[in-house]
Amino acid sequence: MTTLLKTGSENSIDRLLKQISTFLTDIADEYKITIVRSLQKLCFTYPAKHRILVGFMSNFLREEGGFEFKKTIVTTIINLIRAVPETTESSLLHLCEFIEDCEFTTLSTQILHLLGDLGPTTSAPARYIRFIYNRVILDFGVGEVCRAVSVPPYLGYDVVATKSLDEDDETRDRTTIVVTVLEHAMEQNPYVAPEEDDEADDIPADEPVEGDEAAFVLLETLPMSFDKLHRSLVAYQSQPGAMESSESIVLDTLPVLEDIPEDSRGLAHEDVDLIDDPTAVVAPKEVVDPAAALYAIPELASLGRVFRSSAPTPLTESETEYVVSCTKHVYEDHLVLQFNVENTIDDQRLENVTVMLESDSGVFEVTGEIPATGIKYGEMGTSYTVLKRQDDGPLETTEFASSLHFNVVQVDPATGEAESDSFEEEYPLEDLLISSADYMAKVTVPDFRKAWEVAGNANEQMNKYALQYKTLGDGVAAVIEMLGMQPCDGTGVVKTAPGVGGEDDTKPHMMHLSGTYIGGKSVLARAQMAKQGASQVLLKIAVRSEDPDVTQTVVDCIR
Repeated sequence: MTTLLKTGSENSIDRLLKQISTFLTDIADEYKITIVRSLQKLCFTYPAKHRILVGFMSNFLREEGGFEFKKTIVTTIINLIRAVPETTESSLLHLCEFIEDCEFTTLSTQILHLLGDLGPTTSAPARYIRFIYNRVILDFGVGEVCRAVSVPPYLGYDVVATKSLDEDDETRDRTTIVVTVLEHAMEQNPYVAPEEDDEADDIPADEPVEGDEAAFVLLETLPMSFDKLHRSLVAYQSQPGAMESSESIVLDTLPVLEDIPEDSRGLAHEDVDLIDDPTAVVAPKEVVDPAAALYAIPELASLGRVFRSSAPTPLTESETEYVVSCTKHVYEDHLVLQFNVENTIDDQRLENVTVMLESDSGVFEVTGEIPATGIKYGEMGTSYTVLKRQDDGPLETTEFASSLHFNVVQVDPATGEAESDSFEEEYPLEDLLISSADYMAKVTVPDFRKAWEVAGNANEQMNKYALQYKTLGDGVAAVIEMLGMQPCDGTGVVKTAPGVGGEDDTKPHMMHLSGTYIGGKSVLARAQMAKQGASQVLLKIAVRSEDPDVTQTVVDCIR
């Protein structure tokens, strides 16, 4: 059935859903979850069918089922709202009906937060008030901790104040904070009633004034997820001397962390694959900060905080005698190149291993090296090369000719004992490229459209290009790689052609990108791409940043 959902056309959706409904209630929850994930893929492929698909899934929210099954449906509907905004109002009503008789507090809390966030932006916000009010008045427990935060901007001071005497300690404390913020805001900005004879056009818009604390606390979203905030705090703690510093810890002082797939999962149109054991519990992957190893090296700890670390770049084939890859660690004024070297020759031990770099560019200067020593057969060693970036002149793409330099000691493969004196050896590597994209952290924004408007067009740069790529998807992937930015709102993948499969090259593709450039400067880009002819993709891109020099640097990345 999941295969049919992946390969079916838009015209076959109704028939497929009818077939699914006949047996979905009779199978175990783990297999229902697999079906729902395939339905999510179908929703992204054919957004015009969202009413039928969301209605079908919401019917099973009212049926018997476990937490994971219901959670998968709710998450799918929310992901669809984020990716296809026109589904918002109908989907919110389905979720409202679900929380009227929902036994899972966590799901109710998640939906109430969504209502507090999106409800006021809909065409008829008042229709959702009853659902929120019922939950605040009738429900008790841990769930209200979050509800107390999502309700104020929607229901107002009086309803929230009733919960300041709640029997649940945490709910009462959270509500007291919200009430205090609202009271302080009302003192700073008292309500001024309009005159009786005022026309509707004469009444000022109900918008927060500059510096309104209540608007900031209750209406502005956290610029990162709680998981990302936790990882950022852990990275902050790992910095040498960070915990001894008298500097206040605020969001602006925390390290910039790039998004990982889990930070934006569900927004891309990825395929959903079956697994052998749907009941298997997959433990969350631990995210390791690549810069943590550098902070433990005294010679490198003095360089300060690492802005970002790149993914490893292979400098050899995986089947060669010596397998080498490079990770770039970007600092404010330096660049540390971490070379991981694997020895695949059983009768050799490598000593004093370094990588020699040569370039005609004057952007970087080699100021230090830390060699790797004692790399035995089957083991991996690490050497470091420190580059200092010249202060004068723009940051331009630099290509280094690189080669591996080391001493070889012949050893007995059986015992590992040395059988000869060491001798010098050299091994050629692929050229190493350092570009402006290496100085761009892939950081998404919660609301791209709002961020784009706030950035303004004062420093905007707009250019057009003709790129030589055979497919629209290849062009999209290339632009993402050249800019080094993070796609937002699921725009990093070209939509599938309805009823045909494969990319839809007949329509232009709009891509939203965001990132943070070295120095903590936020960058946003909107790129419209269209296929022209057999091997050309037209690109029209607009870039905005607080710094005009950064804007120009990002535009110049397109080549």
